[in-house]
Amino acid sequence: MLLSCTRLSVAYGARRALNALDLSFRPGEIRALIGPNGSGKSTALQALSGLIKSAEGNTEIDGRPIASMSRRQLAKHLAFLPQQPAAPDEMTVAQLVRQGRFAHVGLFKSYGPRDEDAIRWALESTGLHDFADRSLRELSGGERQRAWISAAIAQEARILLLDEPTSFLDIGYQVEVLDLVHRLSREKGVTIIMAIHDLNQAMSVCDQISLLDRGNLVFDGDPRVLAGTGLIEQVFRVKGRFVPIASDAPPHFDVELARR
Repeated sequence: MLLSCTRLSVAYGARRALNALDLSFRPGEIRALIGPNGSGKSTALQALSGLIKSAEGNTEIDGRPIASMSRRQLAKHLAFLPQQPAAPDEMTVAQLVRQGRFAHVGLFKSYGPRDEDAIRWALESTGLHDFADRSLRELSGGERQRAWISAAIAQEARILLLDEPTSFLDIGYQVEVLDLVHRLSREKGVTIIMAIHDLNQAMSVCDQISLLDRGNLVFDGDPRVLAGTGLIEQVFRVKGRFVPIASDAPPHFDVELARR
């Protein structure tokens, strides 16, 4: 497995935000972390990326503990994009994406041909090559999100962690971002792990789904299998049903308006 965690636990004071999480991720897969607010999705991403220290357990990349890696070493393997990343509005798309090469270039080295190729690849992969000289303030919500993803993949990391990548975007831009996620996985072999609120988006684009509830992993597997467990109603405390769409597509979850 490319990335794995064993008995990973995170505590904030006396409160356990994540409890003995066991997960493994294959190269090129798309994995969704779903669950109600406070279930531990964002905490899990931050723990997997080494941004917060675990109380117990460990995380490994190719069998090597991430705790043994420097931030720069880790950045060559893994990129993390938080919910609302910030950068000056005056910064251009190209300048933002160039920052993604820091792990390879450092503070004092100049950008070489490989770095320029990686930047060009990141811009082209996200459809932003013609936007390189535009400032961030000129971009739509979907374009700005793609710019941040472009900066992340310029690291040439094999693992991309995304925290709510479609939040605050209208439906059209959500589709843009999800299409990009799918292409990065299928065409570039990038492992995508994303916390996401929209269950049907997770069902449609992800190979595997991990369902969290109050810091505990309650399901980990194929989206179609999840549809038959009844766990969605139980964990989210809603009434609803999975509706078949097509034989080769995951079912759509239809929620009744009244909560239990």
